[in-house]
Amino acid sequence: MLPRRYETRDDYEASRPILAVWEITLACTLKCTHCGSRAGVRRVGELTTAECLDVVAQLARMGVREVALIGGEAFLRGDWIEIIKAVRDHGMDCSMQTGGRGLTEQKIQKAAEAGLTSCGVSLDGLQILHDELRGVPGSYDQALAVLAHLRKHGVPSSVNTQIGSKIMPELRDLMHRIVDTGAKNWQVQLTVAMGNAADKPELLLQPFQVLDLMPLLAELHEEAMELGLLLQPANSIGYFGPYEHRWRIVDDALGHWQGCAAGQTSIGIEADGTIKGCPSLPTIPYAGGNIRQMTIAEMWELSDSLRFARDRTVSDLWGFCRTCYYADVCRAGCTWTTHVLFGRPGNNPYCHYRALELARRGLRERVEKVADASGKPFDYGRFNLIVEPINGGDGPRTIEVPLVVLDAGRPRRRGSTPTALVLCHGCDQYVFP
Repeated sequence: MLPRRYETRDDYEASRPILAVWEITLACTLKCTHCGSRAGVRRVGELTTAECLDVVAQLARMGVREVALIGGEAFLRGDWIEIIKAVRDHGMDCSMQTGGRGLTEQKIQKAAEAGLTSCGVSLDGLQILHDELRGVPGSYDQALAVLAHLRKHGVPSSVNTQIGSKIMPELRDLMHRIVDTGAKNWQVQLTVAMGNAADKPELLLQPFQVLDLMPLLAELHEEAMELGLLLQPANSIGYFGPYEHRWRIVDDALGHWQGCAAGQTSIGIEADGTIKGCPSLPTIPYAGGNIRQMTIAEMWELSDSLRFARDRTVSDLWGFCRTCYYADVCRAGCTWTTHVLFGRPGNNPYCHYRALELARRGLRERVEKVADASGKPFDYGRFNLIVEPINGGDGPRTIEVPLVVLDAGRPRRRGSTPTALVLCHGCDQYVFP
């Protein structure tokens, strides 16, 4: 049986919010060098307990099936157990994501008793690298301790790993360490140029490095399956290369990337009641309103800032993505990844299919920082996209991709109706029927 958070064709066609990811506080016990929200201290005007319970009721009425609590660190709110219980009492699953520092066994036991459905723990490398990235010595050991406590108290656990410039050599050893903890799912995502990571561009993977990353993840995916661990790339990793059919096997109808889910099947909530289509997106320009002024259902239906992915068409794309074979389906991949690089979505260089196509032309892409971020939560700077010879040596360089692909009369996707591609067993890539 598939987890309830997995979207179906009907969910996409109805633009129904299935997963709500809720930052219930921005307070945090870690000092992560790659934190997009620059978490640490509480937001001004965080929701009261009564307001939080009203949010839970609104989400239930909208048909949300899972509420994922995040921070900062969610357990730093005094009423976090009450929120978990309310979510469960309304018939929704309740999961949580944590870095683990300060999450004691006693707190985990209380969360389990309240009905916590599952918990994801961040591991961003082996001990030395993890502690360096998380900014607190001992955070690696504390994360492992949390995984052990979750297992003891019967809470299914998963591990989340950010993939940046330093971790690839450690991924295989990290996978075996995760298996030892008893975790059943391992989600990997790219470190994205937001918040603290925007201040340290050396932490970012370069777009051309997906040519090395994707075959490695494919190998680890197969090895992990044999060990009882499911490796799942998050929305920032893909798209439509020869391994796509392995990554997103959730059901027969939606076995491949269907475009950004922000405001289509997912919803993000900030600790002060601001509503976004995805919790990772910058607050500006993606805030659709605040629960203190409108209901979540009203914002979901009426706000252009929440509807952008539902209403996006190929004409909104630019660069390579505008003329890509998969433009109608992919719609430039993860909005978060691209907006924080270029100040607007619609052209995603972190794409496996794209990197392969450019490599066939002897080219690669690289991002180069040209403007600093402001220093506020969910902020971003500005990067140039440089196209250069694949070996990085002498040759022409440009910040545009001069590529034209003929449109073979493929069907145009309308609204949020999902498109079903067919897997070609000759090349292991999806094609239009």
